[in-house]
Amino acid sequence: MTSTRHDGDTWDLASSVGATATMAAMTRAIATRADRRLIEDPFAEPLVRAVGVDVLTRLATGELPPDDLVGQLAIDGAKVRTKFYDEFFLDAANAGITQAVILAAGLDSRAYRLPWPAGTVVYEVDQPQVVEFKTRTLAGLGAAPTADRRVAAADLRDDWPAALRTAGFDPALPTAWSAEGLLGYLPPDAQDHLLDTITELSAPGSRVATESRPNPKPGDDDRTKEGLRRISERWRAHGFDLDHARLRYFGERNEAAPYLADRGWALTVIGNRDLFAAGGLLSLEDDDLRMGDVVYVSGTLGDRDHEAGHRTTLS
Repeated sequence: MTSTRHDGDTWDLASSVGATATMAAMTRAIATRADRRLIEDPFAEPLVRAVGVDVLTRLATGELPPDDLVGQLAIDGAKVRTKFYDEFFLDAANAGITQAVILAAGLDSRAYRLPWPAGTVVYEVDQPQVVEFKTRTLAGLGAAPTADRRVAAADLRDDWPAALRTAGFDPALPTAWSAEGLLGYLPPDAQDHLLDTITELSAPGSRVATESRPNPKPGDDDRTKEGLRRISERWRAHGFDLDHARLRYFGERNEAAPYLADRGWALTVIGNRDLFAAGGLLSLEDDDLRMGDVVYVSGTLGDRDHEAGHRTTLS
């Protein structure tokens, strides 16, 4: 589990970067149990149980208290992030966008738990074994999608647009896109390619949402790696050997908001600190992982013939 990311590396939901999807679902399960004001994900716990990593299952079910394994900042961060993307998709759907794409969908259950308007098609893009596992597990629970859910079984390093088209995706229709918890796990050039591809596949009026961090100042990455190392040691003591620092790509990269704005998206950017405050959550102190630096980016693609009017706004 501890090898560094490299071209062509593979994983499942219990190993490498795939395990981060299971950890995210575990954290959503804890957050749902603790506070349903901001998050309601009834499928997170059973999906984690189905993956079968013992310590993650015990945390998701409440048998093991979060304590120092899953700190309050991580739990509150799951509340904020889930609420942001839930509202993004519902706002887009209620505005008449009938096509949604969830990239690197992992154990995301929005196609099953959000009140999608009739006629909405939700595409989930992820590796074949991941989408097959989730489909089978939720069917076994008797869960039915609340939209027309379609899977595009493809690694994002491969020709996922072809898989998306095969599943019925229509690039002529406005689309709501999410790249949630994803960009930091991509090399800088792969991030740019992903955002370029989203733009190329988007009709005017499409919407996008993702998170981003400002480029690190001297010492920031070292501090983040040390924080991740300490987290990994705590998990290792519970029998879960995952080197978090080796799963991410560090260093400079294009920040998502200006990059997308340059490609025609009119964007709103809101910081994690503001979202925490709006939710009445903990202030972001002792923040080795730079959670306070995270910004949430969302916006709409304008008419490609009027790119001079594109702008980025802060809120």
